[in-house]
Amino acid sequence: MRRVKVKDLFREQRTFELRVLLAGGIVALLLALVAGRLLWLQVVRYQYYAELSQGNRVRIEPLPPDRGIIYDRKGRILAENTPAYQLTITREQVNDLDGVLQRLVQLELLESDDLERVRKLIASRRLFEAVPVRLRLTDEEISRYAVHRHELRGVDLATRMARHYPYGSVAVHALGYVGSISEDDLKRLDPAQYFGTAAIGKTGLESSYEAELHGRGGFREVLVNAEGRSVETLGGARPELRIDRPAAGLDLELSLDIELQRVAEQAMGDRRGAVVALDPWTGDVLVLASTPTFDPNKFARGISTADYRDLTTNPDQPLYNRVLRGTYPPGSTIKPLMALAGLEAGVIKPEDTRFCRGFFTLPNSSHRYRDWKKEGHGTVNMREAVMTSCDVYFYGLAAALGIDRIHDTMTRLGFGKPTGIDVQGERGGIMPSTAWKKSAFKQPEMRVWFPGETVIVGIGQGYWTATPLQLANAMAVLATRGPHFKPRLVSSLRDPETRERTPRPPEPLPTVTLNDPGSWEVIVDAMVAVTTGPRGTAVRAARGAAYTIAGKTGTAQVYTVGQQEKYDEKTVADRLRDHALFVAFAPAEQPRLAVAVLVENGGHGSSVAAPVARAVFDAYLSEPSP
Repeated sequence: MRRVKVKDLFREQRTFELRVLLAGGIVALLLALVAGRLLWLQVVRYQYYAELSQGNRVRIEPLPPDRGIIYDRKGRILAENTPAYQLTITREQVNDLDGVLQRLVQLELLESDDLERVRKLIASRRLFEAVPVRLRLTDEEISRYAVHRHELRGVDLATRMARHYPYGSVAVHALGYVGSISEDDLKRLDPAQYFGTAAIGKTGLESSYEAELHGRGGFREVLVNAEGRSVETLGGARPELRIDRPAAGLDLELSLDIELQRVAEQAMGDRRGAVVALDPWTGDVLVLASTPTFDPNKFARGISTADYRDLTTNPDQPLYNRVLRGTYPPGSTIKPLMALAGLEAGVIKPEDTRFCRGFFTLPNSSHRYRDWKKEGHGTVNMREAVMTSCDVYFYGLAAALGIDRIHDTMTRLGFGKPTGIDVQGERGGIMPSTAWKKSAFKQPEMRVWFPGETVIVGIGQGYWTATPLQLANAMAVLATRGPHFKPRLVSSLRDPETRERTPRPPEPLPTVTLNDPGSWEVIVDAMVAVTTGPRGTAVRAARGAAYTIAGKTGTAQVYTVGQQEKYDEKTVADRLRDHALFVAFAPAEQPRLAVAVLVENGGHGSSVAAPVARAVFDAYLSEPSP
């Protein structure tokens, strides 16, 4: 007999109800969790997520500061800021960086040679930062960009103030220039201070006073759309956007006279060399000219690789600052200083004479140290020796002094060390001595100082090298008869907002004192004879001047001429010709200006360098003294 199972409806009902309750509990629990999470997000953490949400639609846009303006001594603007459109790339908005860069090259907005530099620059910046890759676009380039803008996601135009030099290449080695911030620059800069800044001082005052000129950057928050472009809200609540306004850099007021600088550069023409002019009573640099020059505006615009290559491969080295970094044999320009050293040491008197027969020999030596005048100068005293630039006289004087006494006097006059001018990159040259030679050479036989080396130092040759600035500085000491000031280009700083001026007073250095103060006038009188005496080497250049010039010509050998060889200026290669020099101050009685001129491979100082100095003196001394 089969058993029949009877359905238990009551039990099934209870099971169903339990399952419904369990499901309802789970749903309720889940709803409670969602509600709790919503409460947490919407109430407890409202402020945090509101700010985070704001960040998704607000972009931080840098506000770079205006760079300080540079003025000359009469208030003329030498470096300013002008509006410019810059081409920028924001990496986080670019899907294919290489593709965008190649398209910019096709549109002639970038050069192919610049791509590697641009890639490194973009990679070194933050993802959201708009990196300037071109500092100044022309109107034609702006139009070309506008037509193709839809193809260039992440590429934009930014209106910024760009550096401009109204006088172009004039005084470029003093002012320097600004250029695009490089990868190396970023390693030493504070990113917060240079956020959004496209350029930095590279050379000259632009570099030396970068901290003062740059100022402090700021920022503003900008509402953007999904593509990252700035938008304005249409109705509704406007988000609270912050602005931190930038602070402009300080202005520089220089001692430089830009018109006098122009006179010096025009007088140099297309020759290589340097001109320096100082106020001997303050150390103010009125002229700092190195030729050839170049246009700094090319760097401010963003110089192309091709143009930069042309400058760096030019054999005339236009980027080289010859005033501060060019070290040359000072040649005969130091003969008045040698005479001063002889008087100070007591080895010679002004009236003592020496007979010049065209060459000098050391005791027990047959080697002849030749005079520039083959037949000799005859019997000369100190004044006549300086006036005619007699080499033989100073050969003998140097031998009598010895190298260490020469060294001691010349270092007091500023040779062998930087002058301390407020521009970076100055070199100190070499003022040789026995101690210097022992430290300069490793081979024992090369560390010995020989008497013949002293002889040629007596006419500014051999190991002795100096910069044109050092020569002008030494002339300033002679002009003041001892007081000494550190050369400077910046005379004051000025706040562009308050117009408050912070002067930088002249910085006196230890006064050069002599055992006999009357020796100053002996030397000055001899230098005046150079420009006025019957056999003065610079008489022609000084003829007709309404003031008295105390000067000294110089011709510095570039290479050694053998005993049996003859130097022929007409046949020797251009870059092996002698350097031409002239140093002077005027008026001799009450000096207002000390000048040094060097013309590379120029030949004779009297006919090449002295006329340049005369042009500078004429331009400056024609103005009434302050």
